Amino acid sequence: ADELKVLGPTAGDDGAEARASSCLGATGGSSGSRLESQLQEAIRLKTEGNAFYREKNVRTAIGCYHRALLVLRGLDSEVTSALQGFVPRVPKLSQAQEDLLRSTQVDCYNNLAACLLQRELVDYGRVLEYSLKVLQWRSGDIKALYRAGVASLELGDAQTARHYLTQASRGKPNDPDVKKQLQRVEERLSQDYQKEKALYKGMFSKQKQSEEQLAEEKTQKLV
Repeated sequence: ADELKVLGPTAGDDGAEARASSCLGATGGSSGSRLESQLQEAIRLKTEGNAFYREKNVRTAIGCYHRALLVLRGLDSEVTSALQGFVPRVPKLSQAQEDLLRSTQVDCYNNLAACLLQRELVDYGRVLEYSLKVLQWRSGDIKALYRAGVASLELGDAQTARHYLTQASRGKPNDPDVKKQLQRVEERLSQDYQKEKALYKGMFSKQKQSEEQLAEEKTQKLV
């Protein structure tokens, strides 16, 4: 079964730089060459990060992914349009370039989440944040759904965890990791239900006791 907690094969695609060169050729002039070099730099950093990850050098891998995302941020139309007038104008990306940028961003965020899960002390808040970034652009990404589910469960939100993991299971119905986490979710929900049931039972019992005590006091006054 595909191990969902680690980087998938697409994350380590070392042919991305060649694809970058082919799809960037349409942009002319110095601005085009700058854009090309920035995209290729981001892909290079991502590829370096993958290599460090494979060597179990998670900390350095994280640094590479963050630097790649920083480079891409300066090209992202969603970011630059909001900063129009405050930063130099960035040439408009072609559809192929936009797709490459988004794909690289998705890989980096996915890989960052994978890296964090390898740490001794896992920051599940960040894992969830990065996974949701991926799902914002690629809603059916199985690994992001899985990690969002795991992070939500660890953060105490079993209902949301069930939502993400159920979606992941549709794409990977036989994956043992997904099954295991879904089982954990159901156990947690069952525990939560029992606690809630006991809480309401206790509240009802106290209310009944108070009513009986009040009735007894009224009876004593009448006597």
